[in-house]
Amino acid sequence: MEEPLCCCEYVDRRGQRNHLAACCCDCEELDDGCEVPATWLTCKSLPPGALERIADTVADRLRVPWFSGAVKINVSLVPPLVLLPVLLHIAALHFLLGLIILTSLPVVVLWYYYLTHRRKERTLFFLSLGLFSLGYMYYLFLREVVPRGQVEYSQLVVLTCGLILMLAALSRAKKDPGYLPIPAGNEKPSHQDLPSKSVRGSSSGLHGISGAASSRAVNGEAKGHCRIPAEQPEGVKKDWCTKCQLVRPARAGHCRLCGRCVRRLDHHCVWINSCVGEQNHQAFILALSFFMLTSVYGITLTLHTICRGRSPFVALFYCPGAYSDYSSALSFTCVWYCAIVTAGMGYILLIQLLNISYNVTEREARLALRDNTGRRLLGGLVIDTGQYNRGLLCNWGHFLSLGSSPPQRSAEDIV
Repeated sequence: MEEPLCCCEYVDRRGQRNHLAACCCDCEELDDGCEVPATWLTCKSLPPGALERIADTVADRLRVPWFSGAVKINVSLVPPLVLLPVLLHIAALHFLLGLIILTSLPVVVLWYYYLTHRRKERTLFFLSLGLFSLGYMYYLFLREVVPRGQVEYSQLVVLTCGLILMLAALSRAKKDPGYLPIPAGNEKPSHQDLPSKSVRGSSSGLHGISGAASSRAVNGEAKGHCRIPAEQPEGVKKDWCTKCQLVRPARAGHCRLCGRCVRRLDHHCVWINSCVGEQNHQAFILALSFFMLTSVYGITLTLHTICRGRSPFVALFYCPGAYSDYSSALSFTCVWYCAIVTAGMGYILLIQLLNISYNVTEREARLALRDNTGRRLLGGLVIDTGQYNRGLLCNWGHFLSLGSSPPQRSAEDIV
């Protein structure tokens, strides 16, 4: 029987017992990392995978002592906690510094998003950045803006309640988005279990697998006077997922980042580090809405405090006294940071509301563009596939009924 780990010991990624005191010892990857700068200076090419091995080793050895053994720290959590306060305080020193930093931040965030998206990696960076930004902005509001005496107690209560409601909706959105159950056992079904005809081209599809399936609406569409018919539209059939080894209902999709199939998959949102699907789409929209209202309200209160006598929109672009003292400069810098984030989230919310109005998901819109089967509407802001669009009221009625009753498991869900 092996001895239990002490607070500074851990089992590394190779399965070997290690100690925090030896984190910089006996490491070929880190030794190679010391040669990287010299390699760059001599214009020589790096060995294949050298940077990846160094990053994996550093991430594996970055730990803190704990009772049952050293706990690994997620590296993606650290940059927002350290860089955001430092960059905002530097940006408050001068107008030009603020312009450079606030222009560079969105570019860096977008670059990192495309990098992780291309590498198909899940990261806590965006969730950490979002949550820490909320907490840090609220802290600076209490420390820099409220003491000036321009914010009433009732206004502070409203702002705090909006923040709490947004976090509650975000917590709900982080829960199960509607994962399809994983089949029990590891046996891979044979091809005889699958329909003989093409899934997309057949008119009978997989309805023969379960008699109960034909009596249900497509993917749990809302029941009532504007119910979508139980018969599936032509060409919209169920799909076999080779990775999850199950039959997907209509509108379900496989997320390559989560590694699971999700009912009515909309997209994988990096800001919540989870998929947006049938069970959490409403909470996702609610969290975005609360964020927009709370952020705009906080920006308005701050601008009324540091730029008196001007409307919030005018004060955002012209506030002569913003850099008269460091406290005002820091508050004004944070206002612009919040404005940039709010503009980005506002665009996401707008696209979501338009998609709901046409009863189309982001995944369906992306596939329609790829297959050239959708229509661009409203200047390309929305892609109408024409498959599930039943009118504005019926589409919103369907969306509001999502997740009202848990989906029943059937032979269509697992094979």
